[in-house]
Order: sequence, then structure tokens, then C-alpha cells
Amino acid sequence: MTTATGIPVESIAYTMKSDKPFADVCAALEEISPQNNFRVLAIHDVQQTLKEKGFDRQPLRIIEVCNAGFAHQALQKEFNVSLFMPCKFVVTETNGKVSVTLGRPSMIDMVMPESGLSEFAQEVEEKLMAIMKQAV
Repeated sequence: MTTATGIPVESIAYTMKSDKPFADVCAALEEISPQNNFRVLAIHDVQQTLKEKGFDRQPLRIIEVCNAGFAHQALQKEFNVSLFMPCKFVVTETNGKVSVTLGRPSMIDMVMPESGLSEFAQEVEEKLMAIMKQAV
């Protein structure tokens, strides 16, 4: 699958499937993230928010996380990286199947190749992917 610009979705997002229930995956991400020095900043229950407006949809939560040290380092190099902060785990359930998607920090290099954040973003991405693997 590609985006409208022809960029493969896998370049900007990493997805893992889970056999665990939706609530268990969300709880695991919320528990494991702080154990790996990523603070949970916000949890957006998109399904509930849309339900309040009269729209029905499958479960969808966005879990925003941040490692203050990483954020500080990135902002020291390039202020506009703040457009991609905080990092997000998107947990969905479609037809009983649960998946977690991470917006890849490494995609910052595609958008801001002169930022000097390529290796740094890859390091952050690897840590977040490890959290996902533990949660699913």
C-alpha cells in the first residue's frame, strides 16, 4: 500500500498484529512505555469521542508517549521536529483483529533530510518498536 504521494505506508508507519484483546494491548502499552522511559502523555479514545458526536466506529485509541531526554536532544538539532511530537501508538480493532501502528520516527529523515536526526530517529524508533513487541 502506498500514500497519495507514492510513498510506501511501511516507510511512515510500522504495524504489528496481536491475538490479545484490545483493552489488554492498550493496558500493556500504557504499562510498558514508562518502564522503558517513555511517559504516557495522553490517551485519546477516538471511538468514544466519535460516539459522543453520534458516529459509530470500531475501537481506536491513540496513546501518546514521550521520552523527555530524546525530545530535548531532537529539539536542540531541529525545532520543527516538534511537528512530529509526541510519538504515537495507534491501537485499532477491526472485525475482532487488534493491531498497533507506530508513526515511524525515522520518517522524519524523509521530511527533513537536512536535520541531522537520521540515526537519532532510528534509535528512538527501535526503542518504540521494542515496546510494541512486548505489548502485543
